[in-house]
Amino acid sequence: MKNFGNMGGMMKQAQQLQKKMLKMQEELATKTVEASAGGGMVKVVANGGQRIESISLEQEVVDPEDIEMLQDLILAAVNDALTKSQDMVSSEMGKLTGGLNIPGLM
Repeated sequence: MKNFGNMGGMMKQAQQLQKKMLKMQEELATKTVEASAGGGMVKVVANGGQRIESISLEQEVVDPEDIEMLQDLILAAVNDALTKSQDMVSSEMGKLTGGLNIPGLM
């Protein structure tokens, strides 16, 4: 019978962890990170939900004769912003789970 008591306690802890994770995901969706490329000519802001919130371009970087460079800078800044966002989420989730690597949480 003791095993069933432990199982009930584990289920309760799992439910509490799930509630905390949902709350954290909501909070992370409001936190942002910024990345830039081209010496700050292209800036991208992403949130903790891995969504791009804004892209800013300095006028000088917009050269109709060199669209490929602008595309590369935007791509680099977006990828950097998403990486920073994922790092932020991993860090916060690590705090919540005590550093446990639980598959499917992130």
